[in-house]
Amino acid sequence: MSKNSADKGAGFASATEVALLAGVSRSAVSRTFTPGRSVSDETRRKVLAAAEALNYHVNHLARGLSKEASRPVCILGGNLSSPYQSSLLEHLTRRLNKAGRAVMVINTDDGEASAREALQQTLKYRSTATIVLSGKPPASLIHLCMQSGQQVILINRLGQFPSADNIDIDYSSTMGEAFNQLVGAQCQRIAMVSSSARSPSMVIRETRFLEAAAQAGAEVDVIRPGSTSYQTGVLAAHQLLTQAQRPDGVFCVTDLIACGFIDAARHEFGLRIPEDIAVIGFDDIEQASWLGYQLTTFSQPLAEMAEAACQRLLSPSSGPTGNQLFEAQLVRRKTLR
Repeated sequence: MSKNSADKGAGFASATEVALLAGVSRSAVSRTFTPGRSVSDETRRKVLAAAEALNYHVNHLARGLSKEASRPVCILGGNLSSPYQSSLLEHLTRRLNKAGRAVMVINTDDGEASAREALQQTLKYRSTATIVLSGKPPASLIHLCMQSGQQVILINRLGQFPSADNIDIDYSSTMGEAFNQLVGAQCQRIAMVSSSARSPSMVIRETRFLEAAAQAGAEVDVIRPGSTSYQTGVLAAHQLLTQAQRPDGVFCVTDLIACGFIDAARHEFGLRIPEDIAVIGFDDIEQASWLGYQLTTFSQPLAEMAEAACQRLLSPSSGPTGNQLFEAQLVRRKTLR
């Protein structure tokens, strides 16, 4: 195979073709690209020159299937375009790429059957571990990963699978603080906008917030007008703000919902925030700090959570095992009196 044929995109050059061009044996090519193997300086020079001419790259996938550290890592998640999920995915892939690990991302939004088929492909490639993001991926897919003998790391699945590695937010006090912040802002009628997507993290936020309200002897109006989306916030505003006794304080289980609620409250109902109605979100997505929102929210330490997940994978014996909890810190901005 000539250099010109490689330039024309005739396919991947093989080690045999590199050996022919360099005038050496096939095993000499293998030794050249294997760290620690003995090869003369002259042979190395010939092989590297031929490899560059042919645009040859070592097939680490084929070479490394028998080595744990060379196998790909699968990331399983849905709603990946949402600000929270895309930010978490960015942190994970950056860290894994830095560690030299190949990453295979499976989007579960096309349904369980499609995701299961894709997951079967990762098993054929001998993926060494699967990181499961919060939200949509169903439990049946997690079972499949665990039954295959993979290491499974769950993020914000809240102990759904005790035998897996779990990276979670500690909601024991966070939701109580969210409720108390609204009370401290002198809110008399409090509502919560939750999600119809009953993922573990959504359910626990809702449950803990209502528990805090019950302990204070307060009633909270709970609505779930749609999925975890901006439009759900808009729908929630239409539902809550047309009531005879509209709320003066609202907790939204995600920032994206809060952004939709704020826009509808301001532009469709003419309300001032926080003077007429206070709003708190959760996640501290990038949009929460934008001038148009300046949303008071709780920040999930995504970089630290991603690092913890990757450490479980890359150095399983050097760090904690089982459940690892992180605190979500209050970020006070301008939507709370």
